[in-house]
Amino acid sequence: MSKAAEIDIASVSKIYGKTTAVDAISLKIPAGSYCCLLGPSGCGKTSTLRMIAGHESVSVGDIVLGKNVVTHLPPAKRGTAMMFQSYALFPHLDLVDNVAFSLKMAGVDKDTRRARALDLLKLMQMDAYASRKPAQLSGGQQQRVALARALITDPEALLLDEPLSALDPFLKIRMRAELKKLQKQLGITFVHVTHSQEEAMALADIIVVMSDGRIEQAASPREVFERPATAFVARFMGDHNVISGKVVNSADGLVTFEIVGGGTFSAAGEPRPPGANVDAAVRTDHVRIGESPIKGLGFTGIVSNLEYRGGTIKLTIEGAGIAEFTAIITDKAFYAAPVAVGDAVPLHWDSEDAIVLGTPDP
Repeated sequence: MSKAAEIDIASVSKIYGKTTAVDAISLKIPAGSYCCLLGPSGCGKTSTLRMIAGHESVSVGDIVLGKNVVTHLPPAKRGTAMMFQSYALFPHLDLVDNVAFSLKMAGVDKDTRRARALDLLKLMQMDAYASRKPAQLSGGQQQRVALARALITDPEALLLDEPLSALDPFLKIRMRAELKKLQKQLGITFVHVTHSQEEAMALADIIVVMSDGRIEQAASPREVFERPATAFVARFMGDHNVISGKVVNSADGLVTFEIVGGGTFSAAGEPRPPGANVDAAVRTDHVRIGESPIKGLGFTGIVSNLEYRGGTIKLTIEGAGIAEFTAIITDKAFYAAPVAVGDAVPLHWDSEDAIVLGTPDP
């Protein structure tokens, strides 16, 4: 296989008429890493992937692969390969000819290209099916063939557009493990578009969270989860409550703020000027039932919903100025002192479990 290439996206925008789909994003994807572009529909992640591939033109900015500026090169000259969501296999060709197709177009002789295609089908554990047509395969098997076909050109980067979206939940989890293993085995750069937080967390070395054509945060899965950069990231990744208010004062590494409805809270973070708007995130699994010994690290609310989840119970609480607050309590802690819908319940958390969220870089 080829050596992996770093991908450098330098101030890239994609504009369709009056709509800006991707808005001046800059991102360095290290060589040999697994990068997931994550975000809701319409956030610009697929447009970004297609611009890296050369299937969409870049309106402004440059894309550099390794040492080569590839902004205006056709897809076949870039050193990338793309695996499409639909797999796009040729129904009339057997698996060997499907995989070998791009080598045929490049004028590689039949024996060489078929031998190379068989090697890749073997890598995907699909060599036993080599003479079959795509219609005779399951979804997971078709996906392996599509991967083999993308890899036959020895790309420096493999681009995957929601590759697991068509699979059933059990197969998704299995294919996730196989993709990660394959990426480590090949050592090339993978860029994978998904709207699934779980998929991105399981696969990526770097998660790039996008919203409205911009990058909200690009970091390791642990950092994105433990220290979301913005309120959007905290909400989109889930498992965080976001509380918004106006700063009262900052001292000893804590920012104290008031919310509409009168409550006062504190969160760890850099000092902010009094009166400034501020968002803070509180991890749902770090919230506990009981009075807070420290003012600003809890509140009392009314239980509006309970969900039993086996090892944990999900409580939804409403308080003054807080419409919906989630606490994930272990079943042991919950059943030691159970509460019911309609009960007033005090909640608290530790100072390090509430963090002030920044704003995206301009």
